[in-house]
Amino acid sequence: KSKNGHDIVDYTSKDDDDTCHCDSHPQNDCFAYCKTCETPICILCVTIKHKSHEISELSDKIEELLKVIATENDRLQSFKHELERILEHTTKLLSSISSIYKLRKDEVTARGEEWHKQIEETVKKLHQELDDMQKEHEAVLQKQKEKFEEMVWKVNKINGKTRKLQKSKNVTEMQSFVPVIQKQESLSEVSQYSFPILYEYKIDEYLENKLKENELSGRIISEIPTVTSVIDTGFPADAKNKNRLCDMAVTDDNKVWMGGAIKELKLFDLQGHLHHTIRITTNGWYLCMYNKQVVYNDGIDNTVRMISDTDTVVTMFTTGDWDPYGVTSAASGDLLVCLLTDDQSKVVRYSSTGTVLQEIQYGSQCQPLYKQAVYITENVNGDIIVTDWKKNAVIAVDRLGIFRYSYSGKDTKFDVCSVATDSVGHVIVTDFKGDKIHMLDRDGRFLRYIIPEGGIKDPRSVCILGHGEMMVGECLTGIAKRIKYLEE
Repeated sequence: KSKNGHDIVDYTSKDDDDTCHCDSHPQNDCFAYCKTCETPICILCVTIKHKSHEISELSDKIEELLKVIATENDRLQSFKHELERILEHTTKLLSSISSIYKLRKDEVTARGEEWHKQIEETVKKLHQELDDMQKEHEAVLQKQKEKFEEMVWKVNKINGKTRKLQKSKNVTEMQSFVPVIQKQESLSEVSQYSFPILYEYKIDEYLENKLKENELSGRIISEIPTVTSVIDTGFPADAKNKNRLCDMAVTDDNKVWMGGAIKELKLFDLQGHLHHTIRITTNGWYLCMYNKQVVYNDGIDNTVRMISDTDTVVTMFTTGDWDPYGVTSAASGDLLVCLLTDDQSKVVRYSSTGTVLQEIQYGSQCQPLYKQAVYITENVNGDIIVTDWKKNAVIAVDRLGIFRYSYSGKDTKFDVCSVATDSVGHVIVTDFKGDKIHMLDRDGRFLRYIIPEGGIKDPRSVCILGHGEMMVGECLTGIAKRIKYLEE
């Protein structure tokens, strides 16, 4: 029985043997085929009912039908292969979904604890501010109270003197009292203290306004981007493609790790001074920063590795039969890795220990999203953006893996290479053969080309430095150029 409770049996003909019996004369075997009636017939049928019809050999019809059946069976077997692949993908997702949601719940709990901590700290701070304001307010009012009490005492005293003089005829005493009463100050202005008011502010509105502030922070795209410094990485060219500089990753203190066609990673400052060199297990094709450590992919044994504080190469996890390509750290604290086999490509979200949290491979119509996902980045809105070298396109999905947009350049010369995003959501794409950089908005709409003074040759790797600057690597020269593309 099926999972739905239906009885399922193999399809068979009504006869157990392979002989074709005549429907009209069951005692006879069919030897011919009536094309007019489209039915197999025996020798009696030929002489009686089908005498004037177009007749052919039964073997010819059998051969024709078997060809159709074989063709359709091949089609179904091909479909079955693709279906099994999607089924395997779905089964893996189903088996991992509980752990994925548990991890997300843990993240929500941790975020909630952090929010509670921040709220408690904010409440404590506000309480202290209110205590200070209360003390200040009390001091002012106490001083004002004492002054008014003194004034009331003086006014009462003057009033008593006045009543006494009203019953007197002592002109001399009256004359001497007039200046005294005239000099007595009248009611001073009372200090009006406003009490503190707490305003309600929705978090969503706050975030939306902050985002708008960032977008409208006064930065404009430079009319002519300028190169502010040049770094010669000194990487040698590989024998096959003459590649030198392949990827870069920016540290928190604004230095840049660079990898090339050699088993070394180099750390430069923005002025081009070499600070550190580390030997690694493979060429430095794909890099990112993760928890302040540089991470690289090793396609030789399909591993993701990290350099520790002691410059030791540490294996984080393996990717099985899939070759790892581009890698980036996500805002959630996970790693996003482009994976490739001979005929498939996907993006996988891993925890730091190698637990598969999410697989992104198929679109809504069960069609593959990628052919060869190579470089990858995450945008500020959670979009996961890759460059697909076989499709020659930038492909973006949202954080759930749902397709958002695809960008294939403005002309036929477009040669997509790598991708990065900046703090306001611009998507920065290197165009290898086009010798330029494409800037898109967060929805994949083209904004403009970025071509610095003096040009740029064969741009491959790109990373964002902050302060309106990016670092772009010329793959074949091994030169990295620091480019100012946004103005204050």
